[in-house]
Amino acid sequence: MDFNGSSGSPEEPKKGRSKAPKKTKESVLKQKSPAEFFAENKNIAGFDNPGKSLYTTVRELVENSLDSAESISELPVIEITIEEISKSKFNTMIGLIDRERVDEELYDDFESAKAREKRLAKEARNQEIQAKNAALGKKLKEPASSKGAKGRGEASFFRVTCKDNGRGMPYDDIPNMFGRVLSGTKYGLKQTRGKFGLGAKMALIWSKMSTGLPIEIASSMKGQNYISFCRLDIDIHRNIPHVHLHEKRENKSEWHGAEIQVIIEGNWTTYRSKILHYMRQMAVITPYAQFLFKFISDMADKNVTIRFARRTDVMPPVPLETKHHPSAVDLLLIKRLIAETSKQNLLQFLQHEFVKIGKAYAERLIEEMGPDFSPKMTVKNLSSQQIVRIHQLFRQAKFDDPSGDCLSPAGEYNLRLGIIKELQPDMVATYAGSPQVFEGHPFIVEAGISLGGKDVKQGLNIFRFANRIPLLFEQGADVVTRTALKRINWNNYKINQVQDKIGVFVSIVSTKIPFKGTGKEYIGDDITEIASAVKSAIQQCCNQLKSKIVKKLQDRERQDRKRNLTRYIPDASRAVMDVLNEMAGHESKRQRYRGEDAELVRKIASQDLTEVTFRENLAQYVEQVDYEMALEYATQSGVNDEPREDIYLNALESSEKSMDFHSPVFVFRLIL
Repeated sequence: MDFNGSSGSPEEPKKGRSKAPKKTKESVLKQKSPAEFFAENKNIAGFDNPGKSLYTTVRELVENSLDSAESISELPVIEITIEEISKSKFNTMIGLIDRERVDEELYDDFESAKAREKRLAKEARNQEIQAKNAALGKKLKEPASSKGAKGRGEASFFRVTCKDNGRGMPYDDIPNMFGRVLSGTKYGLKQTRGKFGLGAKMALIWSKMSTGLPIEIASSMKGQNYISFCRLDIDIHRNIPHVHLHEKRENKSEWHGAEIQVIIEGNWTTYRSKILHYMRQMAVITPYAQFLFKFISDMADKNVTIRFARRTDVMPPVPLETKHHPSAVDLLLIKRLIAETSKQNLLQFLQHEFVKIGKAYAERLIEEMGPDFSPKMTVKNLSSQQIVRIHQLFRQAKFDDPSGDCLSPAGEYNLRLGIIKELQPDMVATYAGSPQVFEGHPFIVEAGISLGGKDVKQGLNIFRFANRIPLLFEQGADVVTRTALKRINWNNYKINQVQDKIGVFVSIVSTKIPFKGTGKEYIGDDITEIASAVKSAIQQCCNQLKSKIVKKLQDRERQDRKRNLTRYIPDASRAVMDVLNEMAGHESKRQRYRGEDAELVRKIASQDLTEVTFRENLAQYVEQVDYEMALEYATQSGVNDEPREDIYLNALESSEKSMDFHSPVFVFRLIL
């Protein structure tokens, strides 16, 4: 049979052949590695553009360094350096030879002769108009800028280096710690600084995407006589490290910690202020850390060096890992806990895998679940229906709230020191709230309000922190911003919201920060418990400031009153002395007075009391009245002196071993 059907009946193909399916493009399910997923969705981790990527890289490295030092109770010393790399230097690093342009018309900044002539003519006309308007004293509008290039233009590259004195990393673990993205690294219920669990891995992925250059890691642990050095990049599709060099080097200085160096595309010009604000706010919330920040460029006038000195050696306690609260778990988490538990029966599982479930309460829960459940039943053999029943009971039953013992807030002591150190305000008030709960997760809100200070703008200056890290983006929808702008009547506290320089500091710590949006840059305003706690903390600070402001205003009024009285003492003394001299001028008049009046007239006549002595006595009386009024105010208000800021002295060298006992308002140090 002819394939084209030239012979035979036209019906034959329909009867004799089965219709073969068309071999079109098949739909193939592809499994992506975690590294590949984050590479394609880099905006989720804060790598939206080159500028934001530079900021996020700095933030990730700094926070990793703080965690590393705090984990071994070492006062953090962190050096962060951003070095600008020129295009020619970058090309040399990757082995690319610079090439001059051949076809200028290929480039976005190309300008034809006709376009150049037109532009120059327009600029000449603008200059003439400017000269005429200047002669007439008119203000000039800025000439409209020309349209930017259509392409992305020249890329800018930076070497970011972060060095710390933390725990360091084991030699064998370094490749996997940096070159492999592990899904689910944040499942543990613990207060953590990081928001995604990626750390420096996302910076490595961005480096791979923007420059192709590897990351360099140097690390040493306490007691090691060598430094582990590793140069590697990541195979994004296979999610495995690609090691270029891994060796041990001599550690002559006995240094411990980590030094990470990565070369990425970035934008310093647009994100300079964000990076510097981040470093300053980090110095506020961690006054026990020492930061050295450097920006290095070929242009000397662009160089920046800022040192944020340590103010205290008191560190917050290390956050503890805690068990899950029954009201905070979902069905998937219960199944995972069952799969991973070492407990055999249901009674032990409930007691040991959850907080706030004792033996007696666990027995009551099991009895409430129904006849299909018993305390001795094997937890691994629970059916899907039985697990759903447990989940339903957890949602409906009442449990005691979890404690805040697992949390590690900055502490009112440290928050106050940080504000004073960085802003140098005229007044400051701080407050640390008690632990509260939302959806089974404990949280603590700390707040500080400052008035005046260095580099503080008029109006509200809001500083937000979540698990002791600054939040710099998407401020408008944040619970702290909305509370400060809409729920606080500043006039009630003698504070002018428009004219005064107000710093509002709010720090929220929790085992689960309810971030909103994919970037996790702000805390939503829809959780009533957190919104109420934030408002209450700010109000407590405002009340403290109000008493200080009222005292200051009364002191000012007292000084004004005293100044006015003192101003009239000479005139009053002269007028009174004229009257007294008239009374003492005639013997017949002096005989009319008896008692104290007669004694006063006698002193005037004998010159024992003159205008000078009367003026001195009157001034002394004004001082006495002023003192008595101040003493009466102090007795009524409980204030016995001028408002003072506490002075904290930090020993530069200390060899004693000590133990710190933390309180919301003080730290007690026991010297061992």
